[in-house]
Amino acid sequence: MQQSKSFRSGFVAIIGRPNVGKSTLMNQVIGQKIAIMSDKPQTTRNKIHGVYTTETSQIVFLDTPGIHKRQSKLGDYMNQVALNTLNEVEAVLMLVDVAEGLGGGDRFIIEQLKTVSTPVILVLNKIDQVHPEQLLPVIDQYKQLHDFAEIVPISALNGNNVGALLEQITKYLPEGPQYYPEDQVTDHPEQFVCAELIREKILHLTREEVPHSIAVTIEDMRVQDNGVVYISAVIFVERDSQKGIVIGKRGALLKEVGKLARQDIENLLGSRIYLELWVKVKKDWRNQERILKDLGFRHDE
Repeated sequence: MQQSKSFRSGFVAIIGRPNVGKSTLMNQVIGQKIAIMSDKPQTTRNKIHGVYTTETSQIVFLDTPGIHKRQSKLGDYMNQVALNTLNEVEAVLMLVDVAEGLGGGDRFIIEQLKTVSTPVILVLNKIDQVHPEQLLPVIDQYKQLHDFAEIVPISALNGNNVGALLEQITKYLPEGPQYYPEDQVTDHPEQFVCAELIREKILHLTREEVPHSIAVTIEDMRVQDNGVVYISAVIFVERDSQKGIVIGKRGALLKEVGKLARQDIENLLGSRIYLELWVKVKKDWRNQERILKDLGFRHDE
């Protein structure tokens, strides 16, 4: 791609309370799954860098953990990552769920935004779930709480008005270099994305008491002589009872996790894979600093 003389580039944070569609928006923009999606809150734990490139601009998105009332050291970590991000970017997208309306979580985030000089674009997501006449009162509510640089209604799931949002974002980017090659959509290593895809399947298939007690690490990943990619992954839970739930009766649930994850990972890598899953107990890992660091959760990332 020949770079334009007035090429614009920069970093944009996607912020919002849990489960408002941040990962869905980034996957819609990028055009493939790089952030996991679930109907359970606090799905995203690490900043995910998504890269959107055109002939005239490059937007590097940071998909932050949802800000929420903390319940563990992991919760502290997730909130801190989200708030630190606001000072590192050219613009902030605050995503809200118009179907649910203005809530206490939104007010809490807006309070944090008042200390930030970065332009904030309010993104009203899930407009496909409400009547158009309901939007104006919602917009007025948010306008009274903060001086947003732009207000853009979208449906991240269906892609409605996402193109207009990208145009608005580009206005706030300075002239700058192309940070990543045009065909690169994330700066995370393949191992990280593979682990996240496995965790997504567990979130979909397990009951409420399990999801936030789960972490996934890739222990081994290599191409074998026959061209098949061998992946060995460990699923960490906090209690023995959760281990039984994740494995399932006669291993049925773990097999289903493996089957679904293998399909997504093969699409990601473009090759056949052999996936081996193990389940281990690390008691109360979400409140132990050393274990959090071992699993890749760090404030400075």
